[in-house]
Amino acid sequence: MNVRRLIPSTALAGAVALGIVSLSACSGTSDAADKGSEGKLDVVASFYPMQYLAEQIGGGHVAVDTLTKPGVEPHDLELKPKQIGELGEADVILYLKGIQPAVDDAIAQAGVKNTVDAATLTKLEEHGTEVGHDHGHAEEHEGEAGADPHIWLDPVKYAEVAKGVGSALEKADPDHAADYRKNTEALVKKLGDLNTEFETGLKNTATRTFITTHSAFGYLAERYGLEQEGITGIDPESEPSPARVKELHDIAEKDKVSTVFFETLASDKTAKTLAGDTGLKTDVLDPLEGITKQSKGDDYIEVMRSNLAALKTALGAK
Repeated sequence: MNVRRLIPSTALAGAVALGIVSLSACSGTSDAADKGSEGKLDVVASFYPMQYLAEQIGGGHVAVDTLTKPGVEPHDLELKPKQIGELGEADVILYLKGIQPAVDDAIAQAGVKNTVDAATLTKLEEHGTEVGHDHGHAEEHEGEAGADPHIWLDPVKYAEVAKGVGSALEKADPDHAADYRKNTEALVKKLGDLNTEFETGLKNTATRTFITTHSAFGYLAERYGLEQEGITGIDPESEPSPARVKELHDIAEKDKVSTVFFETLASDKTAKTLAGDTGLKTDVLDPLEGITKQSKGDDYIEVMRSNLAALKTALGAK
């Protein structure tokens, strides 16, 4: 099952959920003071965007384990029985519902307690549900089929989620609530500064249109007044139709597009083929689903700044 296809509304009712799992049954208590390894709060993150929040906000009070290891495409993750069993031993789980079916199923079976639904922390919107129809003007349909889960690529929405994660950690470990609050404020400030960098850097450009193999950047495009043109919509594994390829040729010529972007964890074949046919360049626009040796940066902020630099070059920022 490819989860980047249309996501049922029933799944998206709790989409992009960040949950707090009850303490391990073997501990015999739900008191957050009885924490795991070396007295730290044991946090399981489903994939990198959740890991980053847990580490930044949790600081030295948390021990973070990530289900999706570096270099693994998170959408296709299959959990081992041992991983599923260990989920119930976590103090906190942070996950993004609708991205990883295997993770969603395992968490549902784990008997999650004190769940925090991130769909209540930021608004989901439709982006790229049909190839060739993502023009940055998607109507807002929170929780409906086709809602885009890639909220972390918009620093403003990511900051909203960060605040929710901070509150969740405060609730799970009230003894260190002040530290979690302080760390959340620091992260929100960093994300605010990043937002300002994007606003300033993309304010004046020769074109507002960019082409990418993976329509993961709908929130980012909408935030900064850009036009995302996805080669294959929200599913990077599907092949574009001949009509879509022709349409992209016309868009590239009309909007003076210079670059076709591809991502780090998927094949660049489609991007290079289209670029070769149109005489365009190729470059990486990282959807930040994982940090690898190919990533242009060691963490979320660095990679997002690399994305900004790539967009400025491709769009002809002045």
